[in-house]
Amino acid sequence: MKTAGIVLAGGMSSRFGSPKAFAEWGDRYFYELSIAALSPFCEEIVIVTRPELVERFPDELCVTTDIAEFAGQGPIAGILSGMKKVKADRYIVLPCDMPFMTADVIGRLLECHSSGVTAVVVDGKYHPLVSVWDDAALRDLREALENGNRRVMDVQEKHGVRWIEGGLLTEDETLQPFMNVNTPDILERS
Repeated sequence: MKTAGIVLAGGMSSRFGSPKAFAEWGDRYFYELSIAALSPFCEEIVIVTRPELVERFPDELCVTTDIAEFAGQGPIAGILSGMKKVKADRYIVLPCDMPFMTADVIGRLLECHSSGVTAVVVDGKYHPLVSVWDDAALRDLREALENGNRRVMDVQEKHGVRWIEGGLLTEDETLQPFMNVNTPDILERS
């Protein structure tokens, strides 16, 4: 069974002020931290980003943009585009703005996945982009976009999403791995 990783790095980063994929934590870019968390479990990893950012990534990485007909339509288009770029049986999806995510957490999430879609909920807050998807979802992702539906959770529900409490996936009591870094001050406080 082939597992591929999809790093979502195409957001506008309006609150952050610059592309989050290239924000730094320690001495590494956010996208590098996402790749590090996914690498132990994925035969291939694709980064889905905006056209103007493609050239900023190293040539050795698999980088793509949204497929033309759904360009700029949010994470659901990014997931579909990643699936179209790299063929696999299942996909681990991770947004690039979770720089504290670890391979341990990803491994535990993957262990919880049996079929359909598995995603994370932390203290009642859903994190649909920290997820594992079977390739069967590709058709429904496309159909949702064709119908103007950009809600990731709607497609997940159609595939019987299994929500896993984030606290079960980490020993970090602060649940820091699931922290979205949407503004620079969040990094300063971490």
